[in-house]
Amino acid sequence: MNLSFWENNQWFKGIDLVVIGSGIVGLNTAIHYKRKNKKANILVLEKGILPEGASTKNAGFACFGSPSEILSDIKKQSVEDVENLIERRIKGLELLKKTLGENKIDYKHWFGYEVFENKEDFELCNESLSFLNSKLKKITGLKCTYEDSSNLINKMELGKRFKYMICNKGEGQIDTGKMMHQLIKLAQKNEIRILNSINVDSVDYKNQNTISLKIGNFKIVTKKVAICTNGFFNELIKDKKLHVEPARAQVLITTPIENLKLKGCFHVDEGYYYFRNFNDRILLGGGRNLDFKTENTRKMKLNHTIQNRLIEMLKKDIIPGKKFKIENQWTGIMGVGENKTPHLKKISENVVCAVKLGGMGVALGSLLGKEAAELLSE
Repeated sequence: MNLSFWENNQWFKGIDLVVIGSGIVGLNTAIHYKRKNKKANILVLEKGILPEGASTKNAGFACFGSPSEILSDIKKQSVEDVENLIERRIKGLELLKKTLGENKIDYKHWFGYEVFENKEDFELCNESLSFLNSKLKKITGLKCTYEDSSNLINKMELGKRFKYMICNKGEGQIDTGKMMHQLIKLAQKNEIRILNSINVDSVDYKNQNTISLKIGNFKIVTKKVAICTNGFFNELIKDKKLHVEPARAQVLITTPIENLKLKGCFHVDEGYYYFRNFNDRILLGGGRNLDFKTENTRKMKLNHTIQNRLIEMLKKDIIPGKKFKIENQWTGIMGVGENKTPHLKKISENVVCAVKLGGMGVALGSLLGKEAAELLSE
């Protein structure tokens, strides 16, 4: 990179904080750090034209966990840890709405639903609703966050595969594109500079007073760094204790469908499949449980086996008998691990990571960014 005096002086001199990654977490980190440190010179670096991971590619679920997913998490973590994580997700959603405004992100409180094919799976979850509701009451403020809503299946005109359904009264949905557009606008309003198509090769933090970021044959010097690259984290930081597995998600959306009855966000198979109505279109994603090994990748590439399964599911189980066309298909990269708790850590005195959101970036991203900013401000 061969910079002029003007370029170097305006964009790369006297930087207080570099945020790597311009997704939900990265931009929230920059925004909240700026609020705490009003004179700070902040630079956000993004390796893609748009956020490369999942922030502009997710399904827009303002969700915090379906019953089967939560029960599965309790097998891997303590009840207290899972309860704390759900509370953070809910606080994160509230912070997202407060930061950007519900209207500007097209937030709709249309509830979440988990649908079941197998009676035993449904009964296992249904029998746990009293336990789950008692744990969530102090968090959601709802007497019954979850309730059996199987009677609504016919009204939704779902296929015969789905025989049982549980409603989550605390969930809603957003427009992902509007959310990210508003975050970028807010960052720019706070004089936070965002540079795209910049791939950071390494971060040298041996010197605690100044940190050096290598970008090709060019170096950026800064006082502090926040690494918010989620599923791409271990490309930059090799640390077994902070391991993050990339998890590719396959998504598609249809053209508008006449007389679509679906309303809300739907989860299937512990959340491995998910679908919703967006402007009379069906947005459907998931299926990585069909091929975990192949989908454990950072490559933005369609898996046609999974995409074909999504189309089959759409045709037979979600909108049977209705004509539709696929308008768009895409992928996003999430960051996952052995459990769902994010990595929010100080790697060194002035380097913080905020990664591994476990597919809950919309819910956790705002709060995790705020917490990262607080950690950097200590």
